[in-house]
Amino acid sequence: MKGEIISKEFQKMVWVQDKDGKEYACYIDDLKQIKKKEDLTEDEKAKCLDLSEVLGDSW
Repeated sequence: MKGEIISKEFQKMVWVQDKDGKEYACYIDDLKQIKKKEDLTEDEKAKCLDLSEVLGDSW
């Protein structure tokens, strides 16, 4: 059961790299219709998880 829940949540996510090279894990529903990854706004970044905070800067 837990695996099914995690799988469903994982399928709702996207990974976005901004113009500075930072990578974020975001729920697609939290992002407005971005056309390019460089267009990720500060408000959208705040709704995402900065992967460097979890994996470190060398990721």
